[in-house]
Amino acid sequence: MKEKPLSSLCTPALVVDVDKVKRNALRMIERCQKLGVQLRPHMKTHKTLECADIMTGGSRRCIVVSTLAEACFYADHGFDDILYAYSLPLDKVERCADLSERLDLFQILLDHPHALDELKKRPLRDGRLWHVWLKLDCGNGRAGVLHSQPEAISLAQAIVGTKGVELTGVYVHCGNSYNCRGVEQIQAVAQETTDLTLQFMEKLKASGITCKSSIGSTPSCSHPVKDMGKLSEVHPGNYGFYDVQQSVIGSCTLEEVAVKVLTRVIGHCPHRNQLLIDCGWCGLSQDGAGKLPTGYAVIEGHPDLKLLSMTQEHGRVEPISGPLDYSKFPLGFLLTLIPYHSCATAVMHPVYHVHSEGRLLGKWIPTRGW
Repeated sequence: MKEKPLSSLCTPALVVDVDKVKRNALRMIERCQKLGVQLRPHMKTHKTLECADIMTGGSRRCIVVSTLAEACFYADHGFDDILYAYSLPLDKVERCADLSERLDLFQILLDHPHALDELKKRPLRDGRLWHVWLKLDCGNGRAGVLHSQPEAISLAQAIVGTKGVELTGVYVHCGNSYNCRGVEQIQAVAQETTDLTLQFMEKLKASGITCKSSIGSTPSCSHPVKDMGKLSEVHPGNYGFYDVQQSVIGSCTLEEVAVKVLTRVIGHCPHRNQLLIDCGWCGLSQDGAGKLPTGYAVIEGHPDLKLLSMTQEHGRVEPISGPLDYSKFPLGFLLTLIPYHSCATAVMHPVYHVHSEGRLLGKWIPTRGW
């Protein structure tokens, strides 16, 4: 059957350029090979089997997930060596136990002694071990035990001293790299995060503990520093798709962004000097509000247009300056939105339309839920 063009899709539609995904993934694989560090790609942006195959180079091993729904989805489809990189929710211990007893290697994250207490209450069958990564905060300011606090070493020692539990590694997210602008700033954060992580690993070693180390974020891994080669692993995720945010940070160029949203003009509003489009926040998300001169997204090929605002199913587009020439945008006219944050946009869509050079190849169906 003849491949159809993107214009044949009903909108709003999320489209993925598979050639760009493959190039982005291959560059990250080669970057990590050159560093001599293990790549453990994060699945949270796309949540699909097909993209996971591309990012793991077909191995279906050594991945990170952010939800148990993702972990189960990948486990059900033959993936293994899965790290559930979310501070262990106590209501999900039994589901984690099931995966730990079912897979060759399922790993969890914790940053609180109470979570360790829950593991003690649920020993795994057949002599299996809980494989635990200690979540460390090296400046990101989200989850994790602060690297400088004595409680971090104490928790690591408690994990090591707990029967049926293994301290597999120390896990750090350098999300503060998202505040950077340009390679120099990205590498400064990457260097600081790497230094703090390695210093913590030396403290562990001094107390008789050896385990793996891992840091990650798409900016830091898109422009890694040499010392990251002293780590065991890195765990970026967004790089498969990239987005406008990453281009602003300096992780990529706009041309490397692999995911876009197609939308059509559905109304003319000359009294407001605006167009209406059929993509509201349900098709894009509201992430990025106020951060771009072009509004909530970049409108490809139309740098003079701004996605001013959205309701659930409508978007308001207006010129950055001057009057709109409505003859250029008849009803049904197709516009392409490059999303500010592809993780937030992708999760709005139950299906991704995959193409190569504008010809549709098929669909990817992501998993959803928690």
